[in-house]
Amino acid sequence: MKAKIFVIVATVAVAAAVVFLKPGKKAESAGVQEQTRAQAAQTQALPRLVDLGAGKCIPCKAMKPILEELSANYAETFKTEFIDVWENPDAGKQYGINLIPTQIFFSADGKELFRHEGFFSKEDILAKWRALGVAVKERSTLK
Repeated sequence: MKAKIFVIVATVAVAAAVVFLKPGKKAESAGVQEQTRAQAAQTQALPRLVDLGAGKCIPCKAMKPILEELSANYAETFKTEFIDVWENPDAGKQYGINLIPTQIFFSADGKELFRHEGFFSKEDILAKWRALGVAVKERSTLK
């Protein structure tokens, strides 16, 4: 008789533990999901530099290492994007460009802040971000 009571009590305890532990895990999982969504939103909410050019254009070729460096070292401060308008002519139309390269600076909410046509040095790009109120910080690198 004591063994039957023990088995019944143990079964109820296990069932109760399963019922009570699942919501906690769901709540914890929901918290992790919410944090992930918040981080994704924060990542997406960066200002953006769009460079419209072409792979074979001489000033565009000179911009390529600059854009790569900006993308690598300032990714936490602003996004850097290159669009080849010779490969994707509709993109040039979408942005209303007149010549290449053209750099367009966008706020985190997508509003165009500034537009430059022609070659634009790294120093000038960073100075423009600062003038637009973006706190330009280079990504720290571990050596």
